[in-house]
Amino acid sequence: MTHQIVFLDRSTLQAKVRRPAFEHRWQEYPVTAPNELPERLRDATIAITNKVPLRAETLQRLPKLKMIAVAATGYDVIDISYCKANGIAVANIRNYAVHTVPEHAFTLITALRRNLLAYRRDVENGRWQQVDQFCFFDHPIRDLHGATIGIIGEGVLGQGTARIARGFGMNVLFADHAPPKAPGVVFTPLAQVLAQSDVISLHLPLTDETRNMIGSEELRQMKRSAILINTARGGLVDEQALVQALQQGLIAGAGFDVLTNEPPRQGNPLLELRLPNFILTPHIAWASDGAMQFLADQLIDNIEAFVAGKPQNLVT
Repeated sequence: MTHQIVFLDRSTLQAKVRRPAFEHRWQEYPVTAPNELPERLRDATIAITNKVPLRAETLQRLPKLKMIAVAATGYDVIDISYCKANGIAVANIRNYAVHTVPEHAFTLITALRRNLLAYRRDVENGRWQQVDQFCFFDHPIRDLHGATIGIIGEGVLGQGTARIARGFGMNVLFADHAPPKAPGVVFTPLAQVLAQSDVISLHLPLTDETRNMIGSEELRQMKRSAILINTARGGLVDEQALVQALQQGLIAGAGFDVLTNEPPRQGNPLLELRLPNFILTPHIAWASDGAMQFLADQLIDNIEAFVAGKPQNLVT
């Protein structure tokens, strides 16, 4: 059998992608719009997608499709229920961003805890030239050493974030569901984590259960001196509630790498914020050169394993 492989959004992966070591035809597109899916996947047996949604209304028109290889860890763009019911294998990427995402999270954490953006803005506005001593203290500067980080999501990225936190001398609390994924982990109730933590960092997939898990009530449970970090999925947080919390001073700051809808063509309340205690980056926490190449290699490994009858990293 000659497999027809179609990569729907090749431009999302800036890495060399080797061709699978079996007989196949390969077609790739920089981007794919929803209305282009039926035609582009008409003869596909294997589809590769990063962020192009594959829902039931599309999948039911693709009887030849045998596998969806997701070029990411998150697979909320796939109708998993339909795939399970119709024998379509779905494989995702595992453990590829174990360094880059935690590092990005801590880049946001350190910038916010030390109010770097606020001080930079002051310098740009001429504040330093106006003071009568060698420095000024207009914004709080808080150490990480001795502070508490609450990590919601105890997978490989949460654990990677915990390792960096311990290196800074932070206390680590985990809020997740049992059983733990790593030895020596003790879970703390979410309400207690929110109330005690100086930093909350999210490392969860987006599911029906986790959608908007951080809303107005949860933000009010946090310390006023705490910051919220999200390098996971935008839909985990009620974005309008976060805007209100920042504007009202309910929390000290937030650093986000994700939004509910990406790209945010219809706007987003977080895009309108012009606050030095809020940092928004364009979903790049995962995108170090090394991480992307690891992802590209595992993507083809997953496809080759499926075709060889030894599927790996399946989510269905």
